[in-house]
Amino acid sequence: MKLLQTTQLDEPSPCPYLPGRQKRYEYFLGAGLSAEELGRLLAEGWRKFGLYYFRVRCEGCFQCIPLRVPVADFVPSRSQRRVLAAGRALQISFGPLSYDPRAFEIYRDHSRERFGDEVALDDFLYNFYLPSCPCLQSEIHLDGKMIGIGFLDRGADCLSSVYFCFDPRYAHLNLGTFSALQEIAHARSQGLDYYYLGYYVPGCGRMAYKDRFRPREHFDWSSRLWIPAAGC
Repeated sequence: MKLLQTTQLDEPSPCPYLPGRQKRYEYFLGAGLSAEELGRLLAEGWRKFGLYYFRVRCEGCFQCIPLRVPVADFVPSRSQRRVLAAGRALQISFGPLSYDPRAFEIYRDHSRERFGDEVALDDFLYNFYLPSCPCLQSEIHLDGKMIGIGFLDRGADCLSSVYFCFDPRYAHLNLGTFSALQEIAHARSQGLDYYYLGYYVPGCGRMAYKDRFRPREHFDWSSRLWIPAAGC
């Protein structure tokens, strides 16, 4: 790994997940990480976009919980099996990063519809097409048209979901859940141990779907250990 900027703390700012709270990140800029280095960072609660690696350091709050799925033990729930059945006509592929203007169209429309955000092509390319570690992308097609795209990192023992977005016109297909299920299956096919879903924030509606992946493990910020989630 090549450090481009050493680890530091950013300034507190409004939390995007829990109203009335402040967030703060510990972060560094890095490049050329090996699969082994990436796996160690993910196991310590780090996340990343492009060259930017971060983990939460919010004062007195531990609600952003990293979670991962042991892929060998995962069994889709009844509702997840229904999502897979409803997506029988979808085609998903995994491969190296390969930019297509359609990918930015999906990201732009998804950001606008779901979050009310206006996004720039430069930021999209920086966050997802400037690799700093082993990575890949997934694409979901329907009748030959791309309707979803995901970005993933590949650690020595894991696959990590960085971001997934979809054309809002196909929201009825539950593409977020569909893609995660397919990514878990892909991790298993590659002989990997874990699939990282990023942070889970109890009480945050747009993260509620992550509560449905079982069994799973939560990272405990106090002990720095991975613990089976309650009820899993």
